[in-house]
Amino acid sequence: MSSEFRELLRKVGSGKHTSKGLTRSEATTALQMMVDGVATPAQIGAFLISHRIKRPTGTELAGMLDFYDSRSQKLQPICPNKTVFVLGIPYDGRSRTAPISPITSLILKTAGIPVVMHGGDRLPTKYGLPLIEIWKALGINFETLAFDNYQAFFEKEEFALCYTPTFLPDSTKLTSYREELGKRPPIATLELAWSPYAGDNSHTIAGYVHPPTEGIIHSTFGERQHSPYTLIKGLEGSGDLRISQITIVATHERDEAGNIKYLKPNPYEYDLGGHDVHLESPENYSERLQALINGEKNDLFNTAIWNGAFYLWHCGAVEDLKTGIATSEAFVLEGKLKDTLAQLQSSLSQY
Repeated sequence: MSSEFRELLRKVGSGKHTSKGLTRSEATTALQMMVDGVATPAQIGAFLISHRIKRPTGTELAGMLDFYDSRSQKLQPICPNKTVFVLGIPYDGRSRTAPISPITSLILKTAGIPVVMHGGDRLPTKYGLPLIEIWKALGINFETLAFDNYQAFFEKEEFALCYTPTFLPDSTKLTSYREELGKRPPIATLELAWSPYAGDNSHTIAGYVHPPTEGIIHSTFGERQHSPYTLIKGLEGSGDLRISQITIVATHERDEAGNIKYLKPNPYEYDLGGHDVHLESPENYSERLQALINGEKNDLFNTAIWNGAFYLWHCGAVEDLKTGIATSEAFVLEGKLKDTLAQLQSSLSQY
C-alpha cells in the first residue's frame, strides 16, 4: 500500500462536504502512481469511483494531462500557416448511432484542412465501434503504422488517426478498472482533451455528453491556457452534429460580459433535418459508408452533408453554412471523397 497515494485518496474521497480537489501537481502524481502500479488495486478503484462522485476539477484534469503529455509521443508541428484541427471523441466508441466523423474528416482533407483524430481499440464500458475499425474497413490500417512512419505520412498528407496504444500506451493501463467499475471514470474525459499533436497551430474540437463535462473541459483548457477550442454536445459524446435537432456548440470565445459564445446550428433551416442514423451493425455501416464515399446517396447523405457543411464553415474553409452544404454535396456526388480516400490508401501503402 502507498501511504502517499492514501493521502491523495483521502482528499477526493472524504465525502460530499469534506472532499477537496487536488492541486495540479498532486493530480499528476495521482495518475502516475495509478498507471505505474504504485497504488494498490483497492486504492485505484476507490480513487476512480470517488473522483467520479466528487467530479473532477479543471485543475485536476490539467495535471493529469500533464502526465499524459510526459508519457506520450506526439506528431511534430507541420504547416505553420494552417490550423491543424484535432478531433476528440470518447474512446469507447459508438453503439447506437452511425459515426459521421470519418466522412467529415475526408471532407476537411479534400478541402485542404489538416486533421488529426485519435483513439484505440474497443473499450469498456460501451465497447462501441471505434475509429480504428472504421478506417481499417475503408482500407486504411493505422494500427500497424510505426511512429516514425506516422510522422512522414502526416507531413505528406496532413491527415492522421493516431492509434493510442502507439502514441500513449500508458492510457491503456487502467482499462480493466473501467470494466470492473462498470462506469466511465473521470479520466475518460482526458480522451476528449488530450492532443497527440505537438504544434501550437492547433484547434481542438471535442465532443461531450453531459453538461457538467462541458464546464469541466472549459476549466481544464483555461488552466492549461489552451486556445482555440470548440466543444460539441454531439451524438454519443462525439463531435457529430445531430440532424434530429439543434446541436449545442460551445466556443472558446467570450462576449463582453465574459459569457461563453454558443453556436446553435439548425439543420431544419437548410432542409437537412431528419432522424439521426441508427447503427445497425459494423458491417452494414461500413458498406453504406463506402457507398457514400463512392458518390451514392443513401441514409447517411443528409447527416454527412450537414456535418461537412458545419465543419467547413467552422474551420474557415467557406464563408457560410449554405456554401458549406454546396461544397460538401459536390465533394460526395462528384467522387472527390473517393479520390481522397484512394490517395490516402496509396500513401499509407508505402510504409
